[in-house]
Order: sequence, then C-alpha cells, then structure tokens
Amino acid sequence: MSAGLRNIGPVMLVGAGKMGLALARGWLDAGLPPSNLLLVDPNPGDAARELAEDYGLTLNGEAVGLQPNVLVLAVKPQVADAVMAALAPVVGPQTLAISIAAGIDIARLSRGFGMGRVVRTMPNTPAQIGKGITGAVAGPEVSAQDRENAEALLRAAGPVVWFDDESQLDAVTAVSGSGPAYVFHLVEALAAAAKAQGLPDAIAEQLARQTVIGSAALLEADPASPAVLRQNVTSPNGTTAAGLAVLMGENGLTELIDRTVAAARRRSEELGRG
Repeated sequence: MSAGLRNIGPVMLVGAGKMGLALARGWLDAGLPPSNLLLVDPNPGDAARELAEDYGLTLNGEAVGLQPNVLVLAVKPQVADAVMAALAPVVGPQTLAISIAAGIDIARLSRGFGMGRVVRTMPNTPAQIGKGITGAVAGPEVSAQDRENAEALLRAAGPVVWFDDESQLDAVTAVSGSGPAYVFHLVEALAAAAKAQGLPDAIAEQLARQTVIGSAALLEADPASPAVLRQNVTSPNGTTAAGLAVLMGENGLTELIDRTVAAARRRSEELGRG
C-alpha cells in the first residue's frame, strides 16, 4: 500500500474534521508524502493545526489554485452542495473525487463535481485508530486505476467493502457508520444498570467500559461467530442465561436494533435527496 500512496499524486482533503484528519494521518503514516497532501478548511481546529505542524503541511482556507489528482470530500452533508460548487475550478480531467459525506448519492456527487469519476464511501469513527471499516461504491466513470487508488487511501482506516448496488450504502451507513454510537450507548446503559444495582459510579463505568473493550478484543482475536462466543459465555440455567432471556426475548435487543438501523437508514436516504 505504501508504494501506491507514494505514487498517487496530490491528494486534497476538503474538511479537516475528526474523520478527515483520521484518514489524513493514516495516509501519511502509510507513505503518502506530506508534500502531496493538500488540506483545505476555512475554519481549521486545533487538531488540524497540530497535524499540519507535525508533518509540515500547509492549511489552505480555500482550494483556489490547487490541482489534486484525488479530492476527498469530508464535510457535513448539509453543506456538501455549496462546497462542491466552490471546488469546481480545481476539478480537472485528472481528478478522482471520493466522498465520505453521509448520504450523498452518486448522482448528486456527479452533479456537484460535473463528472462521474466519483466514489461514494461510508467510513466509521474507529478509523481514528485504524480500526474502522468503509463501504464504497464507484461511480460510472471510475476506472480500475481510480478504484485501486481509492482502495489504497481508504484502507488507511481499515478494511474496505465495495458494493455494486448503491442503495446498500444507506444500510452500511445505518449499521457501521452509525453503529459505534449504538455501542457507546450500550456502555452507558450497562453502566447505568450497574449503578442501579448499587455499584459506585466510577466502578460501574469502569466495569461497563472494560467489558465492551475486552469483548471486542476477543471478537477480533477469535474466529468463532458472535453466536458461538455468546454461547461460550452462557452456562445452562446460569446468570448469563437469565439475563439473555430478557435481552433475547420478545421486544428484546434484536427487534430494538432492527428498528434503530431502519430509522438511521431512512435518515440516510433523506440526506441523500438533499
């Protein structure tokens, strides 16, 4: 991957928020020369300034005069149309556009950039530590080399899953894009339940947090399915079985998560329509 990033040419990151900066740091660590990274953000925060200082990058308030081979759109979907219109002067025949803006579909990206050489993606926040996963769909004018370049950049954040059916990316957004928030809320709920059982606040939060951290690490280390791992913890008629009888019962977690993901998908589709 490093060789690919070294040869990819100028990469412009538009939007130096948490996700954009996580990707940028991953690119640099994986071999993208700092001279080939162009940061564009009219209001960069401290994290962006720190990254620029660490790697000797220039923070640009606007994209005027820059000529990227790859343009990565990392802005909120609510402002994407205005930002794409402002970027029109720097989009040339050499430019591949990659969007990580949630819900913005290929047709809207193609209209915004005036070409179909676009890749729509949905990474998630664990990308900040290289543990993310990204869903991606290629636009109609994306070449095999474009796809290879996009893969090289996106893999800096973790595995990449490609889809032919763009409608599936709304489901990806609802599951893995929004999923970390569901997991964090699970930790909150587990800690609250521990407190309700009389444990001190700090200990309840420590137990809940480390239980999820340890379980995720075990899930990563063990090739067994989540169902098998669950069964391994569950003794017949034991305490875990008693808890799971509630969690897996009628109106339990499966149904709740199904409604949660469906609601997130509907919102992703709404954002895509603009």
